This record gives sequence, C-alpha cells and structure tokens, in this order.
Amino acid sequence: MKITDYSKISDKYEDNPYRLEERQFDKDLQEYMDKHPKSMYQVLDLACGTGIYIENQINYFDNYNINWHGLDASEDMLKRAKRKLKNVSFVHGIAEDMCYKDKRFDYISNNYAFHHFLNKEAALDEIYRVLKKNGIYKQHNIAIHDMKKWWIYHYFPTAYDEDVKRFWEKQAIFDELSVRGFHVEMQVQYRLERIKVSDYLTHAMNRDISVLTLITDQDYQEGLEKMKYDVQHYPEKTIVNDFAEMFCTSRKG
Repeated sequence: MKITDYSKISDKYEDNPYRLEERQFDKDLQEYMDKHPKSMYQVLDLACGTGIYIENQINYFDNYNINWHGLDASEDMLKRAKRKLKNVSFVHGIAEDMCYKDKRFDYISNNYAFHHFLNKEAALDEIYRVLKKNGIYKQHNIAIHDMKKWWIYHYFPTAYDEDVKRFWEKQAIFDELSVRGFHVEMQVQYRLERIKVSDYLTHAMNRDISVLTLITDQDYQEGLEKMKYDVQHYPEKTIVNDFAEMFCTSRKG
C-alpha cells in the first residue's frame, strides 16, 4: 500500500471543495453532549490534517467547555493547523500508536483518513483504548466500492486499483468495530448524477486528491490530457458520476 506524502499538498489541501463536509456542524457531537452532560469534554480529531474540522467545530460549540485535541502523522499539515488554532493540543503521531492515556476521550472524529492508516486493526484497538466508556468514535469517509463511476476513476482508472488496496469495504469496517465491543450505526449516502467535466478540471490539475498522488506520473498525465482534450473540444461534455459517503458512528460499550 502506497502512502500519500502530504508535505507536497499541504499548502493547497484546504482549497478542495470536497472537504466542505468537515466544515459542517457535527450533530453527533451535539447529541453526545446532550446525552452526557459534563463540566468538561475531551474531543480528539484523529488525523486532523490542517485543522479544518476543529476550526469550525470550535465556532459551533463555543458555549461548551471542550478541550480540543488533534493528532496527525504529517508535520507539514500540523504546522498549518497550529498557525490557525492556538488553543488546541496538537500531537504529531500515528493512529496505530497514540501517546494518550487509556480512556482519555469522550469523542473521536475521523474524517476522510481511515484509509491512510497502514495497520487499521491496530488503529481500531487504539481508538477503543483511548475512548471512555460510552464514548463515540465517528468515522466519515467515501465508500469507494459503491462509486466505481467516480470521475476520478473515469479519467484515472489506475486510481481505483490503488484505492482498493487502501479502503476497507463497509462490511469489514462494521465487523471490525463490532468485534471490539462497539455498538455501530452506519449510513451510506449515495448519489448518481451527470457532471460537467470542465467543472472538475482544476481539481485534477491541482493533484491534491490523495489517490492522484499515488498513481504513476504517466498515468496521471495521460488522464489529465484526456480531460483537457475533452474540455477544449467538447466544453459542455458531461459524464455519469456516482459518489458515496459513509457515516459510521460507534459507541464504546
């Protein structure tokens, strides 16, 4: 399994509109706090990147007493997060071997990152360890096995081959969480639509979507040239695109 070098894309990571979901109000965090009133909450954003999720949730939950924590394997991503957020405890580390004490957190958010973990079983063991009883682990990611017509795979077909190596199927995620003692609720939101190719060319040119950094430069350039050709010669061209997002909320028993 190849690994994305986030030092190469950290400066443009936040420009990608696909990451807007990380800016949305986290209703599951609100629900947890409503059900478990406390004087203080400990919240971890696991694989926090540049701090997009934390930055926005701080604004949403400014009336709550929350200690915010962020852990990420990329020092370059953390540097950007630290420049923005001064009252957050950031740690450089990996999900498979976290430095936190047992039962440290009430809530762990994990956005668009689980596929990057090299040892996913160990990461889940660590997540269970550092969560308090009845704590919540929320995993949000794309469900690539349900979106084989994604525009990325249309123009860069070898990207799917790389993603299959990195992403677990949703049943595997459900089973691995359940066997560890989590009570799991999973939803997949799917849409099928026609998209205009020209609307996505800039995203391909930025090459900030992680899987595009994993395919060969030749495969990337061939796909990019095909997109450019289509946009130049057929400005109104559309393709069928499917997209699936998985929301998995797990409570530690």
